[in-house]
Amino acid sequence: MTQTDRKYQYRQGLREAMVEEMHRDDRVFLMGEEVAYYNGAYKVTEGMLDTFGPRRVVDTPISETGFSGLGIGAAMYGLRPIIEFMSWSFCLVAADQIINNAPKMLYMSGGQFGVPIVFRGNNGAGGQLGSTHSWCVESLWAHVPGLKMVLPATPRDAKGLLKTAIRDPDPVFFLESERILGIGAHGDKDFSRYLQGGRWAPPEDEDEDFLVPFGKANVVKSGDDCTIVTAGRPLHFALEAAEQLEKEQIDVEVIDLRTYRPLDLETILESVRKTNYCIVVDQSWPFASVASEIAAQVYEHALDDLDNKVIRVNNDDVPAPYNRQLEQEMLPHARKIIEAVRSVTYNA
Repeated sequence: MTQTDRKYQYRQGLREAMVEEMHRDDRVFLMGEEVAYYNGAYKVTEGMLDTFGPRRVVDTPISETGFSGLGIGAAMYGLRPIIEFMSWSFCLVAADQIINNAPKMLYMSGGQFGVPIVFRGNNGAGGQLGSTHSWCVESLWAHVPGLKMVLPATPRDAKGLLKTAIRDPDPVFFLESERILGIGAHGDKDFSRYLQGGRWAPPEDEDEDFLVPFGKANVVKSGDDCTIVTAGRPLHFALEAAEQLEKEQIDVEVIDLRTYRPLDLETILESVRKTNYCIVVDQSWPFASVASEIAAQVYEHALDDLDNKVIRVNNDDVPAPYNRQLEQEMLPHARKIIEAVRSVTYNA
């Protein structure tokens, strides 16, 4: 894959990560609904059954409780499962396994049993799937100690972060977005000039050891007037807002956290101390959200550097509507971010 290949997509980054790690380590296997013979509900796993066979790419019944628990047991036994949720909304029926067993097992066993497992799949609203199929679970699960939470926003990070997740000794919750699986070199809009110097896909000199470390945020766009902190799909909303704000001579700095657990607080604080203003964009509901936690930590560690309050931009505090226009309005879209930046910087 070359640096200039503009067909390289987010879903391709995910697939390459899994294929490379399964070739590298025969303990790695994939399990989930329709991942094998159907090539994945969103074609992320296309061709993997032909490559690795049915013992390592395993179709499951519609039973998240069952195959999540099976995966945790396999991880305790020494394997390295990748469990795909067709939607993270469906993980709620397996809550006991994924948040009461996987993150706590190492602690409760006195270090005897680790759980090196990756739970991955689509998270969040935007596809007219109705309220029960549009959950943003990061605020629910980030609350639990013992796990790591990853939210890749670009094809390049999708690959590098997933490879890191598969090698990690702890449970990793890997939150993708169905709405950006097909983005390529340009993303939803032409934001490639911001992202890794224009590189969405790993360039040729990055081999199978291409890894993106956890807990290291990416300053996607530098700026002096206001800090925007985000992760996952909302990065695209933030960059759209940044583009519009440039026309108003408001130069924002956009930080892609990449991971919520661990959180790169130092990069956030360094930026806030430079700009003196902060917006946090998070696709959770506002009450007890990840944005609330980040805002609290900014207040705790950089209060004297702030020239105004921290503003959170979240999903509206309603169940996800099915109607397309209402659903798009519910999301933390660019207009909401622009209004928040204008307000906090006294440009409203």
